[in-house]
Amino acid sequence: MSVETGRTTGALVRRVRLPNDRRTPAAARALVRSVLEETGLDELINEALLLTTELSTNAVVHAGTELDMEVAADPGGLTVTVTDFAPGPVEELAVGPRNDKTEIGEVAERGRGLLLVDHFASRWGTVHEGTGKGVWFRLESKPATASPAVLPLLEGDAAPTVGELTALLQSDAERPTEETLAEFASDLIARLARLTGATGGVLRLDRGDGGGRQLLARHGRPPRDNAATIRVPLSVQRPYAGELELDASPEGYALPLATLVAERLSLHLENDRLRRTDLRRQTWLTFLAEASELLAQSLDVNLTMALIPQLVVPRLGQWCAVHTTDSWGRLQLAAATHADESAVSQLYGTLSETGPDSILARLEEASRLGQQVMFGTPSEGFAVPLVARGQRLGTLAVGRHVRHRHDVDEVAVLEDVARRAALAIDNARIHDERHKVARTLQASLLPPALPHVDGVGFAAEYVPTGSEVGGDFYDVVPTGDGWVVVVGDVSGKGVQAATVTGLVRDVIRILVDDGKPMTEILCRVNRTLVQRGGGRYCTLAMASVTRDGADLRVRLHLAGHDRAVLVHADGRTAFVGEGGTALGLLESISSPDVAVALGPGDSLIFYTDGVTERRRGRELFGTDRLRQAATPLAGYPADVMAARLRSTTINFSVEEPRDDIAILVLRNDA
Repeated sequence: MSVETGRTTGALVRRVRLPNDRRTPAAARALVRSVLEETGLDELINEALLLTTELSTNAVVHAGTELDMEVAADPGGLTVTVTDFAPGPVEELAVGPRNDKTEIGEVAERGRGLLLVDHFASRWGTVHEGTGKGVWFRLESKPATASPAVLPLLEGDAAPTVGELTALLQSDAERPTEETLAEFASDLIARLARLTGATGGVLRLDRGDGGGRQLLARHGRPPRDNAATIRVPLSVQRPYAGELELDASPEGYALPLATLVAERLSLHLENDRLRRTDLRRQTWLTFLAEASELLAQSLDVNLTMALIPQLVVPRLGQWCAVHTTDSWGRLQLAAATHADESAVSQLYGTLSETGPDSILARLEEASRLGQQVMFGTPSEGFAVPLVARGQRLGTLAVGRHVRHRHDVDEVAVLEDVARRAALAIDNARIHDERHKVARTLQASLLPPALPHVDGVGFAAEYVPTGSEVGGDFYDVVPTGDGWVVVVGDVSGKGVQAATVTGLVRDVIRILVDDGKPMTEILCRVNRTLVQRGGGRYCTLAMASVTRDGADLRVRLHLAGHDRAVLVHADGRTAFVGEGGTALGLLESISSPDVAVALGPGDSLIFYTDGVTERRRGRELFGTDRLRQAATPLAGYPADVMAARLRSTTINFSVEEPRDDIAILVLRNDA
C-alpha cells in the first residue's frame, strides 16, 4: 500500500490503493482520521468514519478488486472517493444502486448502505473513468452547536446516534482469532440488540464439514419462529453457509442494521474460511509427503498394495479397495480395508458382486476409460484409475464417510494419492521383476545339485543380496579319480560380473574335463581374464580331492582367496592354505600347492569374503568368529555345518547383507 500526498492552497489531498482484504475498512478509516486531524476538521469525524466504513466495506464484499481511495480536505469540508475495478456499468456499483426510497425499511438490500450516504453527506454521486467506477461523498463543515444527526426513521422510533452507529460499524477493527470469533460475534449481536431493542439474537454457521448448521454465537433469548423475527443470510462462499437471526420486528431500521452487521460478520467468517482452507491444504501437503515416503520405502508389490488402503482410511474415506489388472485386463481385488473392522467381510462381499449396477462394473469402467467414475448407494463413493508411465495398473476405490461428502480438495488429494500409489506399485513390480531375473541368472551360475557320494559329504549355502547378480560362485566337478572343488568371487556386481563369472566357471569345467593339472588350469583362467575379463579380477580357492583308503587327500590352491578352515573330528580347528595371486590382474601368477589330509570326521570349509566382511556397524564378523563358530560343529554332517554357519553369519547383524555369501563344506564321512 502506497499513499500519495498533495497540498494545494488551503487543501490537503491523499490518494491510496488498498487491497481487497478484510483489513481495508480499518486502513481507510485510519487515512480519513489522519486527514481530519491534520486539517482541524475533527467535528466531521463520526460521519466521515461511518460513511468511509460503509463504502469501503461494501466494495470489499461485492467488488472483489483493489480499491483506489482519494481523501481531499479543505477549510470548507471533506470529500472522499472510493473506486473499484469490477466490470459492469456504473449503475451496478459494488455499493449498490442509488436509493429512491425515503424509508429505510423499503430500500433494496444492496442499496441500504447508500441510505446512510444520502442522509449524512452534504452531496454525493458516482464516477466512472473507464478502468474504474465508484462513489464519492462530501461533508461540509458544520457549526459546533449542531446536534448529532440521526437516521430518518418511522415516527416514534428511538433512533441511534452517529456515535452508536460508528461504534457498531467499527467493531471489526481487531481481527478475531478462532478462539475469540464466537465471543466477537456475540458482542456484535449484543450491540445490535441494544440498538434495535431486540430481546436476543443468534448466529448459525455450517462450515461444510458434515456437522450441519451449528450455533456459533448467541445473545439473550433465542428468536422465536414468528413474524417478528429477522433472518439475514451470510455473504460467505461455499462450503460455508449461515444466517443471522434477530428477535425483532423487520420494520424501521432493525432490518438494515442487521444486514450491515451480517456483512461485517461475513467478512470475518470468510477470513476464517480462508484460514481453515489454508491450514487444511497444508495438512494435505504434509499427508501427501508422508504417504510418498511410506510408499517409497516398500519395494514389495503385495506390501505396497496392502499399505495403500491403510493410508486412505479413515482420513479420506470410510473404506478403500485396490484392484489390479491381470494379463487379460481383468480386475482382481488386491487389498481392501474399512474404518469399521466388523464391516470388512461385508465389504469384500460387495466388491465381489457382479452385474451392470455393481461396484465392480463401475471400477471396470474407470479402468477402461482412464478417468474418475462415481458409484451410488449403498456404497457411495468414486473410483480413480491407477496409471503409471502410461500403463493402466488398476483402480483405487474409496467410499465416502457416512455424514460427509468428498469436497474438491479431498478429491484432488485422492487423485494425487492414486498417482503416487500407481507409481509405487509400478516401481515395486519393476524391482520384483529385476529381482527374479537376478535370481534366475544367479542360479544359472551355480550347480543345480552337488554330487552324492558314499563316504564323502558335499554341502553348500548361498545368500544373494539385492536385485543385482553377484560374482560369488561355487562348483564341484567330478574327475576320473576324484573331484575338483571350486569357490570363487569375481569383483563387482551386475550383468558384466555375471558374464565373467560364467566365463570362469565354464573354462574351469572344460579344463578339468580335459584332465589339465591344477597349475595349468589357474594359468589359463588368468590368461582368459586378462584378455576377456573387461578389467575384472577373480579370487579363487581350488582343491583336488581324491580317496586314500579311509582318508581324503586334498591339494589346495589359493589364488588371492581366503584360507579354508580345517575342522578335525575332535573339534580342533585351523586355517589351511597359502595365499597366491588373484586371477586377471597380472600376466603371470603364483599359486602354492598345499596338501591337506582329511581323516574320518574331518571337514574343510570354503567361503567367500561375504562371510568375514559381514558388518554390524563398524565391526566385522572376521576370521576369528568364523573359526569359533566352526569349532562346535565338529561331528555334524556337511549340510548341517553349512546351514549353521550361514545362520551364524546372517544373525551377526540386523542389517541386510552387503555382499553375497557363499559357503561350501567338504567332509570325510568314512
